[in-house]
Amino acid sequence: MARTAKKRSVKAGLPPGTLVHIGEKTGEVPKIRIVTYSDKGSSVAEVEKPEDCPPLEKDTGGVTWVDIQGVTSPETMARLGEIYRLHPLLLEDIMNTDQRPKIDAYEDYLFLVIKTLSVNSAEKTLGAEQISLVLGRDFVLTFQECRSAILDPLVERLKTGAWRIGKSGADYLAYSLIDIIIDGYFSVLEQLGEWIDILEGEVVSSPTRKTLLSIQQLKREMIFLRRSVWPLREVAGSMERGESVFIQRATRVYLRDIYDHAVETIDTIETYRDMLSSMLDIYLSSVSNRLNEVMKVLTIISTIFIPLTFVAGLYGMNFEHMPELKWSWAYPAVLVLMALISACMVIYFKKKKWF
Repeated sequence: MARTAKKRSVKAGLPPGTLVHIGEKTGEVPKIRIVTYSDKGSSVAEVEKPEDCPPLEKDTGGVTWVDIQGVTSPETMARLGEIYRLHPLLLEDIMNTDQRPKIDAYEDYLFLVIKTLSVNSAEKTLGAEQISLVLGRDFVLTFQECRSAILDPLVERLKTGAWRIGKSGADYLAYSLIDIIIDGYFSVLEQLGEWIDILEGEVVSSPTRKTLLSIQQLKREMIFLRRSVWPLREVAGSMERGESVFIQRATRVYLRDIYDHAVETIDTIETYRDMLSSMLDIYLSSVSNRLNEVMKVLTIISTIFIPLTFVAGLYGMNFEHMPELKWSWAYPAVLVLMALISACMVIYFKKKKWF
């Protein structure tokens, strides 16, 4: 999905916790999917209204995952907040889809914001959508900005009875969700790498104004990508350090893997940014060198014609008493003199390796 301007000014003057959607107005009806699983099995169901969502009960012996796709309706979000006892500020952050990745600790759950990335190959632009995640002791709530299939592979794994997820708690489910999202970053980075390689070849061989525009566009995309991913390292580090009671010790090893992937992603982004900056310098140098080559040729031509212009001007004065004017071989002699002067200057320039 293409990026759109997300204006926060619509909330000016409103009290904290007011539910106002900030983002693209899709107008689609939210899709609510409920997944429950334990070591005995799993089930997947879809409901149409928040009232159909089951309340979260403690000590059920399993894990409940409620996936809400579409956060544009304040009424729907307010009802879900009542059912699952979510803090008003948390709901406000969910509906503000321009959040940076972050982690907040509440008394009964953890709240995480993370970005999913997509690529528009035709326009060579990146898109980002927000996924908000609420992690409790035996439940996970995910709020997707709009309908998406990015988490469907995990649902299929739960349907087939993946052993590791079925035997683990809600914290491992949260890890699996974050892992799927971060794995999607690498495909985006691979696409960016291909664009940068092609652009690098253009800069070295035949840079044009279109090349400059492509470099500037990719630099803007890298700034956007850095803003969407850079805070993820802080989120992953906080989870990996085990600062929350909702994360078990056995899951921290897997969260360390997420932290490593986040650092790798950020390093790749910084490398691409440096490459684009270098390409911009190479482009400017190439344009400057090409201009210097043109100026050198024009300067050599002008230099060769300076003495020839002097000779032509000398014999164009038409004084009455110029002895060469009456000489029958004067005209061809002057032409030969001009040719010799030009030849001598060309030979001199070549010895100096000026061209």
